[in-house]
Amino acid sequence: MTAHPDYGRAYQLWRQASGKAWDLYARHAFVEGLKDGTLPKEAFLHYLIQDYVFLIHFSRAWALAVVKSESLEELKIASGTVNALVNFEMQLHVGICAEHGISEEQLFEAEEEFANLAYTRYVLDAGQNGDLVDLLAALMPCVLGYGEIGERLGREATEGTPYQQWIDTYAGEEFQDVCRDVGSMLDRAVAARIGDDFESSPRWAKLCERFTMATKLEAGFWDMGMAGAD
Repeated sequence: MTAHPDYGRAYQLWRQASGKAWDLYARHAFVEGLKDGTLPKEAFLHYLIQDYVFLIHFSRAWALAVVKSESLEELKIASGTVNALVNFEMQLHVGICAEHGISEEQLFEAEEEFANLAYTRYVLDAGQNGDLVDLLAALMPCVLGYGEIGERLGREATEGTPYQQWIDTYAGEEFQDVCRDVGSMLDRAVAARIGDDFESSPRWAKLCERFTMATKLEAGFWDMGMAGAD
C-alpha cells in the first residue's frame, strides 16, 4: 500500500492513535464513490450544501486559531487559512452548485443538519475551552484528512468520474502545500506547548482522544451526505 503524504509528526501520531476510526473516515463509501464515480449526484449535492455551511463555522474556528496564536508563523498560517476557506474553498462549492441551479444565497441560508451542527460546535468548543493545540487536534482530521484523501484519489480515481473537479482541488499542489505548511506549524505549536517529546506529555492522551472524536464526526458527515440520496 502506498504511504500517505507526510504532513508531520504530530499528525502521523494522532492518525495512528485513531485506529480503525481513521479508515472508516478516509475510505468511507462516500469517498470511494467519489473515486469511481458511483456516488449518486443527489448525495454529492447534499454534501456540498452542508459542507458550505460547515465551512462557515470552520472559518470561524480558524479565526479563533488567530486569537490563540502565540507566534508570527502561527498567526500567518491561521489567518491565511481563513482567507483560503472563505475566498477559495467555499467558492468551489458555489461554482459546482451553481451548475445545478443552487445559488450562493441558498447555500448560505441552508438549514444546518444535526451531524453538521455536532461537528462544528465540537471544534469551536475545543478552541474556546483550550489552547491552540486543543483546537488544532479537532481541526486536523478535516484539513489534513482531506489532503490525504485528495492525494490518494488523485492517483486512484477512475477516468471520467464526474467528481474530478472536487478531487483535483484537494489533490492539487496548492492544497497539498497548505497541508504541508499546516502540518509543519502543528508540530512546532505542539512542541512549544507540551514539549518535543509529544507522547510523554500528560496532555497527549487527551489530544489523541480529541483528534479521534473529530475523525468520527468526519465519518458522520459522510454518512449525512450519503443520506441525501435516500
